[in-house]
Amino acid sequence: MNVGPHTISFPRIQNASSLDIDKSNLVSDEDFTKLVAIIRLAVPYTCMILTAREPEYVHDEVLKFGVSQIDGGTNIEMSGYTKDDKTKQDLNSEQFQISDNRTLTEVINELIKNKYLPSFCTACYRLGRTGEHFMEFSVPGFIKRYCTPNTILTLAEYLEDYASKETKQKGYELINEELDKLGEKSDSVRKKLDKLRQGQRDLYF
Repeated sequence: MNVGPHTISFPRIQNASSLDIDKSNLVSDEDFTKLVAIIRLAVPYTCMILTAREPEYVHDEVLKFGVSQIDGGTNIEMSGYTKDDKTKQDLNSEQFQISDNRTLTEVINELIKNKYLPSFCTACYRLGRTGEHFMEFSVPGFIKRYCTPNTILTLAEYLEDYASKETKQKGYELINEELDKLGEKSDSVRKKLDKLRQGQRDLYF
């Protein structure tokens, strides 16, 4: 069918409310890292998702081996993202135990510090680059023509609208480093960045 997996997630079993698990069957950190590396070798074109079940040190380790999507500011409680506390349930009912409780800001800062480009891109879905059409770009690696520019634009939008002054400065330093690597694509990305700074939003390739 010429269509492979678009995303793969590999959650490890964790403790949860009113649930006792047999800890003798848990996957070790070392084996989990190997699992991530093997999956990445098997499907180099696929987005690999790491959930907040994993602690910060595991996040840092497996990012080196191919994880491309992680959580930030995760809340899995019933109505956990609701601003009105009165609507929240008895929050002793999490789906599973969260091991990385960092806010989105903390995760973004850590990624930037380690020279990773955080991305909020949804362009492929919105432009219909899905299924077989997506595979035509992703398997040979052509999707990078879109991924890096869109990553830069979505990160810049985050920096403009939500970041602290310090995060904004460091984020743009990283963006400028990446722009220098884009070659002839750099000019069109810079033009869209100028439009973002002037107040336009939702720009993508």
